[in-house]
Amino acid sequence: MKLCNRSNLRVTSFALLLAMFSACSGTTTETAGSTTAVQTNGETITIYSGRNETLMSALFTQFSNETGVKLEVRYGDSGELAALLLTEGDKSPADIFFAQDAGALGAVESAGLLSPLPSDVTDAVDAKFRSKNGKWVATSGRARVLIYNPDLVASPPASLDDLLDPKFEKKIGYAPSNASWQSFVTALRLTRGEAGARAWLTGLAANKPIAYEKNGAVRDAVNSGEISLGLINHYYLYELISKIGADKVVAKNHFFKDQDAGSLVNIAGVGVLASSKKTEAALSMVRYLLSVAGQSYFAGKTFEYPMTPGVIQFVSLPSLMELNSPPIDLADLKTIEETQELLERVGLLTK
Repeated sequence: MKLCNRSNLRVTSFALLLAMFSACSGTTTETAGSTTAVQTNGETITIYSGRNETLMSALFTQFSNETGVKLEVRYGDSGELAALLLTEGDKSPADIFFAQDAGALGAVESAGLLSPLPSDVTDAVDAKFRSKNGKWVATSGRARVLIYNPDLVASPPASLDDLLDPKFEKKIGYAPSNASWQSFVTALRLTRGEAGARAWLTGLAANKPIAYEKNGAVRDAVNSGEISLGLINHYYLYELISKIGADKVVAKNHFFKDQDAGSLVNIAGVGVLASSKKTEAALSMVRYLLSVAGQSYFAGKTFEYPMTPGVIQFVSLPSLMELNSPPIDLADLKTIEETQELLERVGLLTK
């Protein structure tokens, strides 16, 4: 078991694809049933990517090969890149901010650094998963789940509050420095209020949950029987099944429902910087991420929820409608510093 270092506790994170574009100076992207021609003229655009290189490099390469648009990519933690953009302001070299969570996008939008997206882009995505001001859109979704070992827990807890039962003392794993955990706690604050969130976290702390550095480590601990339960994102289980085979995976996902904060669907998303001088080339990247090729990549290779119609989600997932996630504005997940302060007060930021 690997515990988190204090220095890591600030905000933190393949086959060829179908050709969807014409080559060289122009591209045609199929997005949500419409086709829009965009002239890109072989420009180079700069992306600040909060999604890691291992995940995104193949998709970025495919985009450049198909469109002629060259990419300069700066990879990093979404929160850190958001902070960098706030520091750089309108002098930033970035054309696109590609974030791993809505909170980072919300922070950059609130600073006035994102430009409005055209309607063919915003209309491609459900209103729940895009900026109310039309300045960013989701590219994929991931649900929070309770992963459990059925050999140790015959029936998983039905709700978050059931996790506070003393019988689960030292049997629950979580990743305190992970952005998805902190976004979940932020959603808890938004749905239950500060007092309600503090009460739940205090109850969880009393059960002495086990801290791990990453979601993958929580998953592996549950699968091996080291712990019984873990709070992670849904796709980690399917990654393990893909890697070692279903016959070697004991763990199962439990999806909370009925607007439980434990069913939060956070997103990865993208926005174009208002300071960009290459807006059309940047928009060609955004449209590509929302195209059938881009959405199929996220659905089939990373097991995330597609965000546009016409792309089939991974077969093992309940629909987003079934999940009935909490009715919050995802941009409000930007209040991460308050979340970290609360976690520290209740003792759930591991030193």
